[in-house]
Amino acid sequence: MPTAVTFEDEGLEKWSEDLVFEVTAERVAEYAAATNDPIEAHRDGTVAPPLFAVVPTFMSMAPAALEVAPVELLMKLVHGEQDFHFHRPIRPGDVLTCKAKATGYASLSTGSTVVIYAETRDSGGELVNEQWITAFFRGVDAGTTVGELAPGHALDAAITATAPVAEVTQHVDEDQTFRYSPASGDPMPIHLDDEIARMSGLPGIINHGLCTMAFTSWAALEQFAGGDVARLRRLAVRFTKPVLPGQDLTTRFWDLPSNDGERAVGFETSVGDDLVLRDGLAVITD
Repeated sequence: MPTAVTFEDEGLEKWSEDLVFEVTAERVAEYAAATNDPIEAHRDGTVAPPLFAVVPTFMSMAPAALEVAPVELLMKLVHGEQDFHFHRPIRPGDVLTCKAKATGYASLSTGSTVVIYAETRDSGGELVNEQWITAFFRGVDAGTTVGELAPGHALDAAITATAPVAEVTQHVDEDQTFRYSPASGDPMPIHLDDEIARMSGLPGIINHGLCTMAFTSWAALEQFAGGDVARLRRLAVRFTKPVLPGQDLTTRFWDLPSNDGERAVGFETSVGDDLVLRDGLAVITD
């Protein structure tokens, strides 16, 4: 049974301090290489891949969650869901200001979630992207649901029972986490230290969830957007199982009903018979 824990309502809607991040072509290219991104404009640092959006905001996410959840729960935190809304691509030379806040929390049967909203603005104050991050705390019970949760993006099982419109297989390299960690700024030891990962109940070092998601982002761009990141408006997933270095990912895409001028595709990613990402959604403009 989950352990009862008190979450702090006073921490909701409390913005983190502004973080300022200057984008360089070198950092963009490093991130693209660390996610095996084959798109030339990403690899040469001309424009940032979509998941680069996490790099400027990363250090604001955990503090926002811990305004609500007790700090001693940090080692129980795993990434539950991620939902990006893109207003424009990030480019070298951008000076970005990022901040985050917890907007709500929920009690589930196996743990509790805290939803964090993060926004990134350029030097003129215009929105570059918005993110909803759902942090899942294993084995604890917040007792109730409070505040605003993340937008939905559930994928109907009737759709996934049909033939996909595209299928992409990708390989996670043995050294993937050691390249992704410095490129993303994520130092969590479960991705770098086998002993710590096993002490945390994992089978060993696991791939960063956002690295796995980055693989699906460039797969979607190649399949549906001609490799043009400027056409991607939304990308969302639910993380379900860890991915290990050396494994192969298979992502299957299905067309969804969409608005005029847009194409919406749902997707799932698996390793063998195990789903590792579900409820995937990509929205791409014509």
